[in-house]
Amino acid sequence: MAEFKEISADAPMSEKALTWIDNRFPLSKLYKEHLSEYYAPKNFNFFYFFGVLSLLVLVIQILTGIFLVMHYKPDAAMAFASVEYIMRDVPWGWLIRYMHSTGASAFFVVVYLHMFRGLIYGSFRKPRELVWLFGCAIFLALMGEAFMGYLLPWGQMSYWGAQVIVNLFSAIPFIGPDLALLIRGDYVVGDATLNRFFAFHVIAVPLVLLGLVVAHIIALHEVGSNNPDGVEIKAHKDSLGRPLDGIPFHPYYTVHDIMGVTGFLLVFCAIIFFAPEFGGYFLEYNNFIPADPLKTPAHIAPVWYFTPYYSMLRAITGEMMYALIACVLAAAYLGATRAKISNTLKGVVIGAAVVGVALMLAIDAKFWGVVVMGGAVVILFFLPWLDRCAVKSIRYRPDWHVYLYAIFVVNFFVLGYLGMQPPSSIGERVSQVGSLYYFGFFLLMPWWSTLGETKPVPDRVNFVAH
Repeated sequence: MAEFKEISADAPMSEKALTWIDNRFPLSKLYKEHLSEYYAPKNFNFFYFFGVLSLLVLVIQILTGIFLVMHYKPDAAMAFASVEYIMRDVPWGWLIRYMHSTGASAFFVVVYLHMFRGLIYGSFRKPRELVWLFGCAIFLALMGEAFMGYLLPWGQMSYWGAQVIVNLFSAIPFIGPDLALLIRGDYVVGDATLNRFFAFHVIAVPLVLLGLVVAHIIALHEVGSNNPDGVEIKAHKDSLGRPLDGIPFHPYYTVHDIMGVTGFLLVFCAIIFFAPEFGGYFLEYNNFIPADPLKTPAHIAPVWYFTPYYSMLRAITGEMMYALIACVLAAAYLGATRAKISNTLKGVVIGAAVVGVALMLAIDAKFWGVVVMGGAVVILFFLPWLDRCAVKSIRYRPDWHVYLYAIFVVNFFVLGYLGMQPPSSIGERVSQVGSLYYFGFFLLMPWWSTLGETKPVPDRVNFVAH
């Protein structure tokens, strides 16, 4: 047990109160460790706004969600009407609802940019693997939270979108139908589904999300922040043990982040007040129509932040399976002939490939589409062990690496756009090529990331005061 700090009877009341708290709770210690004495690299740039913006949007979503729950009714017969009541009759209800719906899209915008920054600057590399894993888990929980919340307005697209996604689970061999029934709570998406999704959206997933965010921040502050140069600032310290290339997070980066938050809130408020539907991307027009189980919309598509993965799902057709089989056989051949492994392991690789091909031929393509859609997210967890480049940051990698990353970003946008469009033969081909590039980018990374000549990495961070 820590010793209690004594304080003079003549000390100011504020100091007495702080000492009383510190003797019972490490308030000053936490403030020093995570703010005033947490040294961050002095060369943070624009991309480093998105971590704090993600935290800001999470707070906005929790606060607006609390107010929405006060008036929302998780009942299939009343859910849509309760949302209309919030919009029309609850004082400032329209603002709270638009803040929540816009916040959902804003959350994915800042998280995608936050992850992209980690990708290009190597923030997932040693010693930050656990920080990345927690971040990917946050992304996965966020997707679940968004999907469950999407059903709650009980509009046409909410209903039919949930119907399509939940039915995908029925494609899983043996357990699929029972799993889909468990998720729905009924044989069709209905009142039981709405209640389940409401409980998970309001209570279960937010608790998991908050726990993961805390773990993400603790892990980050344990190893320290990365920077655009990918240089470890703890390598050079002064006589007091402070990094020479670091500055205290508070007040320097708290002020720095205020600028980012101000810019974000200007854009956020402009969307809320002038374009809350954002052309049908943030709030789809079909969702202003009450859910009708007897009338299927002409085109069912998820919200924009799910569409790249939905596009990959639709890309897996019976025809595409032959391309995937060819990829499996090629990978097995290269693994058995080029890799420096024992003959026993070579036999295991060939045997696994044969079993994999047999399963791909035996099981319906719909199931493999679900596997590909899930795999597109799960593969991100393995990134720390896939990238084997000698340097972390894109700044010091071979120039052609930049083009690979640029194509990856463009490809992701194209997949997202195609996921919003009705199925077409041309769109199907493009999404198939895009899916192959997406997975090829990661699965071939252990090979291509070692190619080319890297540029010299500076011993200290590059920084010019401005």
